[in-house]
Amino acid sequence: MNLTDIAALRLANQQILNTRFTDPAELVTWMGAVQSQDFAMAKWALGLRLKKATDASIEQAIDAGGIIRTHIMRPTWHFVAKEDARWIMDLTAPHVYKLAGTMYRQLKLDNSVFRVTNGLIGKLLADGDELTREEVIAEVNKAGIETDNLRATHIMFQAELDKIICNGARRGKKFTYALFDKKVPSGAALQRDEALAALAKRYFASHGPATVQDFAWWSGLSLTDSKLGFEAVRREFESASVDGREYLFTTVAELPKVHSKAILIPAFDEITIGYADRSAALDDAVAQNPESGSGIFKPVVMVKGKVVAAWRRTEKKDSVNIEMARLAKMPAAAENSLDAAGTAYARFLGKKSVVFH
Repeated sequence: MNLTDIAALRLANQQILNTRFTDPAELVTWMGAVQSQDFAMAKWALGLRLKKATDASIEQAIDAGGIIRTHIMRPTWHFVAKEDARWIMDLTAPHVYKLAGTMYRQLKLDNSVFRVTNGLIGKLLADGDELTREEVIAEVNKAGIETDNLRATHIMFQAELDKIICNGARRGKKFTYALFDKKVPSGAALQRDEALAALAKRYFASHGPATVQDFAWWSGLSLTDSKLGFEAVRREFESASVDGREYLFTTVAELPKVHSKAILIPAFDEITIGYADRSAALDDAVAQNPESGSGIFKPVVMVKGKVVAAWRRTEKKDSVNIEMARLAKMPAAAENSLDAAGTAYARFLGKKSVVFH
């Protein structure tokens, strides 16, 4: 196995190549979690992996509650299936809380403050109301709790970690919060070792080939915990050593055939951000080019699992304009496929046409 093989298998396992999914929630279940702080790009991350999805259909699935958007790993926003939100949060929240500890101390936020704010927020949403952050924080202010922007952010953040709140349905362009217990079904709690194994199995099935270091980065868990999960599922996967690192992946009869067409990958997509080591997707020259955004911070164009360009879009009433910044030589077949890739993205957005610059 080499980096080219790893790139091909990741495209297949991440459902970018020949997806079998039509339902957004089922896809998110397969992926384990999908980073989603850039909401528009995160919807495209799902659309890219689904048959005949639209921006509107994915947002409908999120609003309906099949997909939960909350801070659950690393820490940042992620999509997670509602059936998985509770046990994954139980597993990862303690580590995220430790990471936030320094900021909490600087902001003079501690458990005594969070008990009060969690109680207030829980009561506000208890009747099923879904409120914007501004509406929630206004009520917290009335209780005499200081809430400048940074403190407000971390009060809401901790309420997510404590399973008080998660996303509600969007109200126009505004995000809302709902009571976690109203949106997420209760279920039997997993023991910690069971949860580690379950999350590792989900990750290596959907993101493999990957290493234990990749799993630790993706999950936000310590390397010690990640190794426990890795070892718990090792026998369920194939393994290969590449450059002295052990990769786990699902058994395949043969390597997937990867076409030479261009693929418009969103910013913060799992195909790049899901790994600590991104060398399978980024040649050194591309990785060092600031225009690449390290393959994470900017939308990129991939050909055969390799980043060859960056792109950005401007939405018009009936069209979308896409500006390209080439980072590596693009094969003729990929150049010729750009219009098709752009048209698919425009159709996803509900636009009639695409214009490349």
